[in-house]
Amino acid sequence: MALSGRTALLAALGALVVGLLPGWHGLIAVAVPLLAAVLCDLALAAPVRGLRFERGGAEAVRLGDTARVHLTVTNPSGRPLSAELRDAWPPSSWRSGTSYAASRHRLTVPAGERRRVTTELCPGRRGDHRAVRVTVRSHGPLGLAARQGSHDVPWTIRVLPPFTSRRHLPAKLARLRELDGRTTVLTRGEGTEFDSLRDYVPGDDVRSIDWRATARQSTVAVRTWRPERDRHLLLVLDTGRTSAGRVGDVPRLDAAMDAALLLTALASQAGDRVDLLAFDRRVRASVRGRTGGELLPAMVRALTPLEPELVETDTHALAAAAMAAAPRRSLVVLFTGLDAAPAESGLLPVLPRLTRRHAVLVASVGDPRIAEMAGTRGTVAGVYEAAAAAQHEAERRDTMARLRRHGSVVVEAPPPELPPALADAYLRLKAAGKL
Repeated sequence: MALSGRTALLAALGALVVGLLPGWHGLIAVAVPLLAAVLCDLALAAPVRGLRFERGGAEAVRLGDTARVHLTVTNPSGRPLSAELRDAWPPSSWRSGTSYAASRHRLTVPAGERRRVTTELCPGRRGDHRAVRVTVRSHGPLGLAARQGSHDVPWTIRVLPPFTSRRHLPAKLARLRELDGRTTVLTRGEGTEFDSLRDYVPGDDVRSIDWRATARQSTVAVRTWRPERDRHLLLVLDTGRTSAGRVGDVPRLDAAMDAALLLTALASQAGDRVDLLAFDRRVRASVRGRTGGELLPAMVRALTPLEPELVETDTHALAAAAMAAAPRRSLVVLFTGLDAAPAESGLLPVLPRLTRRHAVLVASVGDPRIAEMAGTRGTVAGVYEAAAAAQHEAERRDTMARLRRHGSVVVEAPPPELPPALADAYLRLKAAGKL
């Protein structure tokens, strides 16, 4: 049961009557009629326990977009329902500052009928968001008292990674078509797989002339090449404690996911096979053997519930898992941090084991705040910030140089720039025949 503000107002007015008629007579003259009115109002209110609920609407939404969930309320009783309804969801399901207004609805349902209300969610975190409960407050006709009860009406919305880097995909696919020779370009890239023969034109490399084919015809024939196809990419996401750090408003792991999705879309269009492995001390997610239109949705499903683990990554176990997932030569794209201490004790000792068999590309999320700190001057605190940033940059450059000496390619960029930078590095390796 719940009392309304109208009841409190009547009780306050009754206090004036009690002041004019002191003693039990005045108290009884006010309390008894008010109590009778409250009980009558409560009895005439539509029952809450018998209400029936059905949900519908969105089941999946990209992070940052709006999802609409419908709730149908059926009133099987013989009394009309005039109610306030609260559709409760986890705090991260709402846009900041809107949870109170967005979760509450007022509705009137005549006896034996149904009405539908719509709740708009704007989740701020990936993963599965589950409805908590529906609370209904049914008011009586006098507006003095209300029946209140809660119902469990399950519904789950899966919040997918935003994949904001998909806007770069058309440009990267155009570059891929240039490498394949499907568009006219000023310079033709040399691939490593034989494609076809064509007539010689001035300016062609004489080393491409096919003398056997030339001997069988009256014109000079040259070989054309295309970038390698059907190569294997293994994307390895480090989900240890360093991936939980935030760069601006974006966790490092989310930025790595965005880059991984763009690379997956590009590589699948290039005819390569892509697998996924998320690891810290054990396998957190895995996608293997998917091709064509199944690949990208499978990647999104695997990445959606993935969260950083606040543990130190076991890099030896990670390397073993990567070697098992890629028994033949592959391009291993390792998404991890370049902080000096974790790289010194973790990544650098196991990297030679990977580079002996595979081409390795290390992708790391850079922090633009470091560059801002390096330019700080004018105050004592600013000088200390600049010194810390300079030391960090020196350690990072040293780490990158050591990674390159082991034969790996290193790409580091801020979150918005990492996906296209990684895609460009992949295309350069493909054009050079290093996959």
